[in-house]
Amino acid sequence: MNSWLAIPGGELRERFSRSSGPGGQSVNTTDSRVELSFDIARSPSLPEREKSRALARLDARLTDGVVTVAAETERSQLMNRDAARARLAALLRQAIAPPPPPRVPTKPTRGARERRLADKKRRAQTKRHRRYNTGDD
Repeated sequence: MNSWLAIPGGELRERFSRSSGPGGQSVNTTDSRVELSFDIARSPSLPEREKSRALARLDARLTDGVVTVAAETERSQLMNRDAARARLAALLRQAIAPPPPPRVPTKPTRGARERRLADKKRRAQTKRHRRYNTGDD
């Protein structure tokens, strides 16, 4: 999955079914669609910190702690298996990534403040010139 974490193939569960995608005459006889499932909650290969982070981030996609990824774009089962494994790896890599560092609040520079005020004055003058003058002044 990444440089320090690998998920053993024994923890993955594959299910095959008929794909609705391309395939010609063999589409009704070949089980080329792949559903790959990984039980995050009961996985011994995931460290506890990454496991809790993945469970929290993938909460909407989980069913009893199991995440499922499907692939059916290719005609062959082998290529769909590879695609499903790649999708699962990318999904888990994103789920266990550490959170980004917090933003350090900064103040606008003096030049930025001056530019903002100059733009406001220019905009107000433009709107002032658009007004209808009745001549009562």
